[in-house]
Amino acid sequence: MTNKTPTSFQRRWIGRLVSVAAGLLVSASAWAAAGGDVEAAGTDLGDRASLQRGAQLYMNYCSACHSLQYLRYSRIAEDLGLTEDEVMDNLNFTGGKFGEQVQVSMTTEQGNAWFGKMPPDLSLISRVRGPDWVYTYLKSFYLDEDQPLGWNNKLFPNVSMPNPLWELQGLQHAVYGELDEATGERPVVGLEVKSAGQLDAAGFDQAARDITAFLEYAGEPAALKRQGMGVWVILFLVVFTFFAWLLKTEYWRDVK
Repeated sequence: MTNKTPTSFQRRWIGRLVSVAAGLLVSASAWAAAGGDVEAAGTDLGDRASLQRGAQLYMNYCSACHSLQYLRYSRIAEDLGLTEDEVMDNLNFTGGKFGEQVQVSMTTEQGNAWFGKMPPDLSLISRVRGPDWVYTYLKSFYLDEDQPLGWNNKLFPNVSMPNPLWELQGLQHAVYGELDEATGERPVVGLEVKSAGQLDAAGFDQAARDITAFLEYAGEPAALKRQGMGVWVILFLVVFTFFAWLLKTEYWRDVK
């Protein structure tokens, strides 16, 4: 009779697997609590035009407050098919050098005075929150007179920043549901554009998608090259499998 009792090594690995599974469940619950009701971004990192538009929109509307300290201007040029002059003339508004990271001109003192704290770096926001969250967040700002800056966000309530894209999107107002007796507040159940912006709804969706795609790229620039290498890796595995099959056939030819 064999001994079915797990060894100490097996017990350690079982414990680790249980811990990982529990961590994934907790992370999923925390994500849902932080705003799991999101729209699909539909980003495509293979769409270079979208990435270029996203870079332009980000630099024009977001880079004044939010840095990308893990991304260099030279890397943007290389990956997005832009020249040094195009990047320095159209995407660099801080006077940084071509080989430097994307920083902001705002000082820490200014950030603390205007927003209560320095706006965060967004290099890894898409990896932390996910592209769908970023896309929905950009579309969820609405006017709120009760907030210090006059803005709120349906996905991220009480966010301490204004809507940087209001000129493109227009001015959104909240649609409130029935009064919640437990909290004494009326939940936001929808958003309506009351004053049109420079873009229509479809145009703004595309602008938000382009910015999201650029931030997704910024979180892992190597993803563009990795996807291109993936085809060659698969082809190598197919060829290797074929030769391995031939080798196996040769080894087993005389085995009866």
